[in-house]
Amino acid sequence: MIAPIRLRAPAKLTLSLRLTGLRDDGLHLIDAEMVTVDLHDTLELVEGADGLTVVGGGDDIPAGPDNLVARALALTGRRASVRLTKGIPSQAGLGGGSSDAGAILRWAGFADLGAAAGLGADVAFCTVGGRARVTGIGERVEPLPFVDAAYTLVTPPVPCPTGAVYRRWDELGGPSSASGNDLEPAALAVAPELARWRDELGEASGGTPRLAGSGSTWFVEGAFAGPGRVVVRTVPAGW
Repeated sequence: MIAPIRLRAPAKLTLSLRLTGLRDDGLHLIDAEMVTVDLHDTLELVEGADGLTVVGGGDDIPAGPDNLVARALALTGRRASVRLTKGIPSQAGLGGGSSDAGAILRWAGFADLGAAAGLGADVAFCTVGGRARVTGIGERVEPLPFVDAAYTLVTPPVPCPTGAVYRRWDELGGPSSASGNDLEPAALAVAPELARWRDELGEASGGTPRLAGSGSTWFVEGAFAGPGRVVVRTVPAGW
């Protein structure tokens, strides 16, 4: 029996996100700072076989060819059966699916970040990992020095589909946000109930929570363990 190859797919946390323009094809241009953290999915691969099994996660996670793992394998031209165990919540702004795809691309030695970004805006960063400035549509990843830091996350049981949040941002006229995440007003317009969890985290930490990506996760810097809160630490590239 062939022993599976075990990969970790760390979540990404978007510390800041500015939307700087719109391409003719409708894709948004970004200028963001992203880090990887020690919350992660696990992938077990058997090379040369086929099949994808997803353990845990929500019902919204596809298990067929639309899953980003399957799409990443197709992009690399490699074959493998994959057992994917979810530890990163879906539709939370933490790049779960993108991180899974990035783990596959790293395993395959696939370095074309432009093609990686074609799978999703966060996939190129998740392929590189660590800490980076991310621009363009996500395909330009400029590594930055690693900073060891703790963050406290709260992920409400409120889905925040990325496409819906971006569409709402367009409808709102492209607002900026003092929080450092331009998508925050749009996410709150899509799911106003998110404000409750933001306020609760702010009271518990004494800080000003920021939205992770398109949501629904809120985070503050520092460790503030408690009910419904997850404390994570940044991890370097290659973790």
